[in-house]
Amino acid sequence: QVQLVESGGGLVQAGGSLRLSCAASRIIPNINTMGWYRQAPGKQREMVAVIISGGNTNYADSVKGRFTISRDNAKNTVYLQMNNLKPEDTAVYYCNTYNYYYDYWGQGTQVTVSS
Repeated sequence: QVQLVESGGGLVQAGGSLRLSCAASRIIPNINTMGWYRQAPGKQREMVAVIISGGNTNYADSVKGRFTISRDNAKNTVYLQMNNLKPEDTAVYYCNTYNYYYDYWGQGTQVTVSS
């Protein structure tokens, strides 16, 4: 079993920045999609950003231009740089990686943006 360990969440004022990191506990095949999802209280989990092995990315409309996803295949790590944060970005952020053979989730990290 692979564990995804997230870090970087916290409390920040509106307009501030945070960088989330997610590392796999052991080496996993790099042919996969890695991504970040979030769930706010009373809402469904939603995709924030994903990145495939070749580097192509996809973002939710609400974060385009503010968030940047990247990955380091050598470290089995995915990052989410979040700039110009807004109160509506407040949520638990979850890391995910999947391919045809596996689908792993992190435990979640809280991001709180104060107005």
